[in-house]
Amino acid sequence: MEWLKNLSNAIEYLERNLDQTISYDAAARIACCSTCYFQRMFSYVAGISLSEYIRRRRMTQAGFALQAANVKVIDVALQFGYTSPTAFNRAFQSVHGISPAAAKIKGSALNAYLPIRLSVQVTGGDAMHYRIENKAAMRIVGIRIPLTANMEHNQNIVPQFWERAWRGTELPVICGLVDQPPAGLLGVTACKAPNAIDYFIAAATDQPVPPNMFAYEIPAATWVVFECRGPFKESVQRIFKRFLTEWLPFSGYAYAELPDIEVYPYHKGSCDGCTEVWIAIKKEKEN
Repeated sequence: MEWLKNLSNAIEYLERNLDQTISYDAAARIACCSTCYFQRMFSYVAGISLSEYIRRRRMTQAGFALQAANVKVIDVALQFGYTSPTAFNRAFQSVHGISPAAAKIKGSALNAYLPIRLSVQVTGGDAMHYRIENKAAMRIVGIRIPLTANMEHNQNIVPQFWERAWRGTELPVICGLVDQPPAGLLGVTACKAPNAIDYFIAAATDQPVPPNMFAYEIPAATWVVFECRGPFKESVQRIFKRFLTEWLPFSGYAYAELPDIEVYPYHKGSCDGCTEVWIAIKKEKEN
């Protein structure tokens, strides 16, 4: 359960600093992981990106401040780090649906987004089918696209990348490269640095790199492999959330912060079926 405790402490840091500068790097250090993987884990657990969570929480507190005292809108904007009244007005309206000035009127309806509180919930009747595999280093080859630190934005980028790939000529070439496990079309998210994240559509292979494609090396690791059925996007995202909130806390393992691998069958035009999610893990340190 150590990772849940660390993530809870990081969220407490965010809450304490809503009216201060928030450092993603500092939050990641509290969570005992890299900045890149902190943002990924947060988005899976919370269901929204880290930046969106902070914005909602700040605007919730700004709404309380505007209604609780006779203050100027500009003072509240500055309190929550907005030096531009226009930017503050835009952020406030995106959360509350009304302007900050309108929020000061008695009886105005606002939205409140409460702080996230992490807890382990006991659930039953919905087993997670998994296996543990120790695997030597693997090499993937395929096409890639850069992602951003905003996980919500990436959830639009990746499906569009797959759609373009299905319409193009690369996927048959990639499928022809497969000569190593895991067998299938791989979707691989590789965080090389906080601002250097790539998503690959690739094959595990020892074959030469075709023109306009790229190779990437994944170190040897222990992997937990989950099977999932259903619409690809929804089932894969659900596996990641359940891995973090249900499987990992009781497993005795920690997240190894290596590339996450999605394994898809090659069925042109299909977005539904049986997939696998490979997540690298390591033994949790004993206290």
